[in-house]
Amino acid sequence: MNPLFKQFGNQQNGNILQQFGQFMQQMKGKNPNEIINQLVSEGKVNQQQLNAVQQQAQQMQGIFRPFFK
Repeated sequence: MNPLFKQFGNQQNGNILQQFGQFMQQMKGKNPNEIINQLVSEGKVNQQQLNAVQQQAQQMQGIFRPFFK
């Protein structure tokens, strides 16, 4: 069994992992900083939202780090 599925342990989280895989495929070759800057400049994301998402991403790095070595 995939270690991520053991970590998360249920079907709903399996779907989240599948969506994450799709997201990774969509982001290949794109500069995430440019996308973020564009969203902020267009007013689609404000600084408070950006800070919250960045904090969540930092927390998730610990979970995903072993898979990106």
